[in-house]
Amino acid sequence: MAMTPLTQQRWLRFKAHKRGYYSLWVFSLLFVLSLFAELIANDKPLLISFDSRWYFPVVEQYAETEFGGDFATEADYTDPFVAELIEEKGYMIWPLIRFSYDTINYNLAGPAPSAPDGVNWLGTDDKGRDVLARIIYGFRISVLFGFALTIISTIVGVVVGAAQGYYGGWFDLMGQRFIEVWSGMPTLFLLIILSSFVEPNFWWLLGIMVLFSWMGLVGVVRAEFLRCRNFDYVRAAHALGVSDGRIMLRHMLPNAMVASLTMMPFILSGSVTTLTSLDFLGFGLPAGSPSLGELLAQGKTNLQAPWLGLSAFAVLSIMLSLLVFIGEAVRDAFDPHHQG
Repeated sequence: MAMTPLTQQRWLRFKAHKRGYYSLWVFSLLFVLSLFAELIANDKPLLISFDSRWYFPVVEQYAETEFGGDFATEADYTDPFVAELIEEKGYMIWPLIRFSYDTINYNLAGPAPSAPDGVNWLGTDDKGRDVLARIIYGFRISVLFGFALTIISTIVGVVVGAAQGYYGGWFDLMGQRFIEVWSGMPTLFLLIILSSFVEPNFWWLLGIMVLFSWMGLVGVVRAEFLRCRNFDYVRAAHALGVSDGRIMLRHMLPNAMVASLTMMPFILSGSVTTLTSLDFLGFGLPAGSPSLGELLAQGKTNLQAPWLGLSAFAVLSIMLSLLVFIGEAVRDAFDPHHQG
């Protein structure tokens, strides 16, 4: 579908913002690569050729007896005995990193956390797990959590702001009073209290954070709808009997979406920061989950292992900087007065 002239102008202004444009490509590349984390960092081979047959351990489980072993449980491909059985009648193709996020390296040269070497490129954490593998998986979870929280919060915030701005009056007044009270709730304390009743997980955290993060867009959307509801074309649509929902969706929402789209990259970066902070404090994802915040906490605890804190800090700095640069480019793209 061809772009409208206005969309083309916005895209050209976005491309003119070189820092944001290249940040979008870099961030997109990193995110796409993280989606295939199992093919990059895994303790299972990508492909096994054994006795003229093909096996794909990454997507399917195989018992050790399949390769001439003794146990009917899933084969441990890092076991020298299993590896020797397979290599007698075939070969294995491994991922670039031979560790998953929860794989413990029992063959460390020293106590964990161990320093970076040729096997663990960024070292291991205090449980002997590969830091680089946990960063790859943790990056994916952080971005997916941020995307989910941003999309849901944006939808809820736009709907609430649109309703307040369009109907006004007592509905708007009561909505504003509710937001003032709700925004004053101590989110962190509520999470700490609720975590004593329910074990936190990805969806639990997402649901709790949505309850408090939707208010960021209400103000700008409400202001836009308050401004647009007295325009002549809106009054004409009313006179023609057009339904409120159609007027809001077709005639007023496009104006409000400009402000919403410019804020979404910043909401995304804030969502990632929130999840990292909760994980750092121990109230985020379940123990053992790949988490950048948990890696930061390990760096704080193990000051003798600077690679832990430095690795997490570098990843978070790069990720948040890219998102901020993208947000600046989007903001300039939707600003008609900005000259590339």
